[in-house]
Amino acid sequence: MGVSGVGKTTVGELLAQRLGVPHRDGDDLHSAEAKQKMAAGVPLTDDDRWPWLERVGAWLAEHATGGAVTGCSALRRPYRDVLRAAAPGVRFLYLSAPPELLRERMEHRLEEGRHFMPTDLLASQLATLEPPAPDEDAVEVEATGGPEAAVDAFLAAPR
Repeated sequence: MGVSGVGKTTVGELLAQRLGVPHRDGDDLHSAEAKQKMAAGVPLTDDDRWPWLERVGAWLAEHATGGAVTGCSALRRPYRDVLRAAAPGVRFLYLSAPPELLRERMEHRLEEGRHFMPTDLLASQLATLEPPAPDEDAVEVEATGGPEAAVDAFLAAPR
């Protein structure tokens, strides 16, 4: 979990590979309308997010027995509550990074045509972000040391 540009997809794919479980990018579960809205620089509302979060939670629930990894912003506790309700054993890897690095990564992705999220929405995501509380079974990892280091830190964290 974390804001756009923090490395959720890259770290998630690597984590899933290491664990030998399926990976699905949460962005794949956004509606076409939500993707168009974000691409136009319009922040999503909670009404846009609830159905998406339910789809992400349902995908996690489908894989509860064997495990799975998904990247999902899950910026606020109520959003994470939806995921926990659907998949009670979920553990969050909260990736954080300085805003300057996030903006640089987002610009790079846009230039390469790899993502729809414009850098204009970074400020709204950072304003919305509520870091996980101690009772949320989350591990915070600064995503400045590369994907391998982030996965290593997560896997080494006590449960």
